[in-house]
Amino acid sequence: MPSNDVRTLLQAAVPTAAVGAVAAVVSAVVAGGKGALGAVVATVLAMLFMGIGLYVLQRTAKTLPHLFQAMGLMLYAAQILLLFVFLATFKNTTLFNPRSFAITLVVATLTWIAAQTRAHMKAKILYVEPESSDKSEKTGRSS
Repeated sequence: MPSNDVRTLLQAAVPTAAVGAVAAVVSAVVAGGKGALGAVVATVLAMLFMGIGLYVLQRTAKTLPHLFQAMGLMLYAAQILLLFVFLATFKNTTLFNPRSFAITLVVATLTWIAAQTRAHMKAKILYVEPESSDKSEKTGRSS
C-alpha cells in the first residue's frame, strides 16, 4: 500500500478503535461481560468491513479510475447491507448482548466513515499528474 493509503487507513482505524474501546467499557458497565464482548465484536467487524472496503476502493482507483465513483457508491451500499445482515443475524444471540453489539456497530461504522472523510479531505493528493519536464528537448528559439 502506498503511504497515502496507509495514512488514510490509520487515520480512520485509530478513532474507530478508540470509540470501540469506550463502547466496550460503557457496555461492560451497563450490560456486564456480554455487553463488552458484543462491543468488541462489533468494533472488530466494523473495522474489518471498512478496512477491506478501503483497500478495494484504493485498488479500483489505481486500476480502473473511470469506475472509482460508481465502485465507491456500490461498495458503501454493500457494506451497509452486510452490516444490516449481521445485525439481523445476531439479533437474538445469547453469545453477547445484542443491544451493545448493534449500538457499537452503528457508532463504529459512523466513526470510521467520518474519520475516513476527514483524512481524505486533509490529504494532499494530486488529482492531476504533473508532466515530467525533459530538459534535453529545446522548446524555444536557439541562438
